[in-house]
Amino acid sequence: MKSRKPLVAGNWKMNGDIVSNEHLFTGLRAALERTAISQVDIAVCPPFPYIGQAAAWLGDTGIALGAQNVAAFPNGAYTGEVSASMLADLGCRWVIVGHSERRTLAGETDGIVASKLQMALAHEIGVIACVGESLEEREAGQAEAVIGRQIDALAPVMAPLGADRIVIAYEPVWAIGTGRTASPETAQEMHAFIRARLRERGVRAADAIRILYGGSVKASNAATLFAMPDIDGGLIGGASLVADDFMNICRCAAVV
Repeated sequence: MKSRKPLVAGNWKMNGDIVSNEHLFTGLRAALERTAISQVDIAVCPPFPYIGQAAAWLGDTGIALGAQNVAAFPNGAYTGEVSASMLADLGCRWVIVGHSERRTLAGETDGIVASKLQMALAHEIGVIACVGESLEEREAGQAEAVIGRQIDALAPVMAPLGADRIVIAYEPVWAIGTGRTASPETAQEMHAFIRARLRERGVRAADAIRILYGGSVKASNAATLFAMPDIDGGLIGGASLVADDFMNICRCAAVV
């Protein structure tokens, strides 16, 4: 077993409704009743309107509640935003910041992502901070430069903190939702680079921080990915919407 406890987090993105959510939660609870998984931390991040529903259904399952985004501001005239204090009120233990879709579709810069990281941490919410490169950047040989820049923006906030509240998720943008997956060796190479960069930038918990893989993880490829020494679980997209698929991925994380 690795010294870092794996984390598998489901990112539902903009999917779900009350009825289908209940079906999914029922499946998750049933799967846990059949096979309790204590060796893995598990979280689900539904869309904002369903956070209350998720909190009620997850109950005492041990699955942590998360959110997909947070405002970079504490409160005020920011129509459409959701603050860290609101997420804390609702019982969120995790929040995703800097997802590639937010960076691309909403124009979030490295500085904005760092501000969101700081805001969440100030309200005792754990952060899953995403980094990753596009296909064009990878093919141009810029993957490490891009990810290094993204890590460098986060490092000053992370440097003095322990490993319990911060997780990095490496998401090769070219593999998200495309069905393409980085080979385990390629993913491991980037995870090792991220850990080394954190160490170089003075993040004292670099060796203990969990680094998740977030590029089209499925039950069929999870075991080989999670077996890599620096891959500490996954940020799961589409497969997190199917209870059996998601729990099978969690079981893969439990045995490495």
